[in-house]
Amino acid sequence: MNLALDYIENRTFDEIRIGDSASLTRKLTRRDIGLFAVMSGDVNPAHVDPEYAKSDMFHKVIAHGMWGGALISTVLGTELPGPGTIYLDQSLRFLGPIGLGDTVTITVTAREKDDGHHRITFDCKCANQDGKVVIDGTALVIAPTEKIKRPRVTLPEVRIDEHGAKFRRMIAMAEALEPIVTAVVHPVDANSLGGAVAAARANLITPVLIGPEHKIRTVAEEVGLDLSPYRLVPTEHSYAAAATAVTMAQKGEVRALMKGSLHTDEFMHPIVRSESGLRTERRLSHVFLLDVPNFDRPLFVTDGAINISPNLDDKRDIVQNAIDMAHALGIASPKVAVLSAVEVVTPKIPSTVEAAAICKMANRGQITGGIVDGPLAFDNAISEEAARAKGIESQVAGHADILAVPDVEAGNMLAKQLEYLADADAAGVVVGARVPIILTSRADSIQSRLASSAVAALVEHHRRESGP
Repeated sequence: MNLALDYIENRTFDEIRIGDSASLTRKLTRRDIGLFAVMSGDVNPAHVDPEYAKSDMFHKVIAHGMWGGALISTVLGTELPGPGTIYLDQSLRFLGPIGLGDTVTITVTAREKDDGHHRITFDCKCANQDGKVVIDGTALVIAPTEKIKRPRVTLPEVRIDEHGAKFRRMIAMAEALEPIVTAVVHPVDANSLGGAVAAARANLITPVLIGPEHKIRTVAEEVGLDLSPYRLVPTEHSYAAAATAVTMAQKGEVRALMKGSLHTDEFMHPIVRSESGLRTERRLSHVFLLDVPNFDRPLFVTDGAINISPNLDDKRDIVQNAIDMAHALGIASPKVAVLSAVEVVTPKIPSTVEAAAICKMANRGQITGGIVDGPLAFDNAISEEAARAKGIESQVAGHADILAVPDVEAGNMLAKQLEYLADADAAGVVVGARVPIILTSRADSIQSRLASSAVAALVEHHRRESGP
């Protein structure tokens, strides 16, 4: 083992000779740009706006301010002279663009020494992968006079993830499709009405507003919404609005339902009735879709809203519904973790026994389209490290897309914890009916409402393309 690699060591003023040099090679990535923006507060669109980044100006601007001084300072402070260096001045010329994916080599070379003040002037050059010099100039430093050798610090891994980026990709997918006609039930507050209008403006839905007309128009006037482009179906009260929406869905007049400002039980009651015409052979179930910052994929959590204490047959449907939703969102073979408190089967914890049974059902073709494993605890379902530490060998452990929870309490708490403690955005859709059902919360942001609408649109288009 070469222990020199584990230390950082300087070269003192007396040790440095004219002509001595050091280099650093680095590839410019989007992550570098994000880290610099967070550290500096630089939100120049030439640096952080993906649309502006498509222009030629982006490539000319980005490296000059961000990498010129930063990488030269890195070489001087860590390599030559190294620890103890005091940076006094720099003069740089920017001769060419540096674009994303370019690999640059920074080289500093000692040019002049000032013995009286222990100052050294360095020539500084930055060349790209083609050998073309893109930055040229000088730097003046005070070199250290005492030898410094310290263990090399391992910097923590920093991940940059644009908040809501996964939802925005989903919304973009749905925007490219024909908007689905959606019954918006009792939208008599600013959030529910504003969310429906925002989804319409994003080309996700064509809303049909159902409820007391005077209340809907009063809210629209208060918040400055123009309802003239949208159909409004007057009803006397919220329950009548829900019943009317179900009738319209049964007749094929609308292709999705959206909850407005009414209680979930009141909204769902006419839907779940056997005579509603919206029931299928499947159990209806709710799926939370969560966009968790710094997590590499969206997470599905089911069921955290509809089925309070599902039995084994219910759980089979809940898992299959979530798999089908994942297909609609472009995940060809979603990985399903059936959660419990532990990852071993024990009769003392009934959810572990049911998890094992669900896996056997998947093995026998009673659940299709995904890879199912369980019981798994939450940590080893989403963390490869946790799965390795517990010696779990599984295609799902550490890679789960779908988290199937034991009951509604576990699912609701898990989703809300991710939302409020991990800063996740949450979308919510009920599946298993003949039309997708957008189940929003009064606390949902516009982003979450748009994402819920996008998911419903993708689910409905996928259902139509796949056939009954």
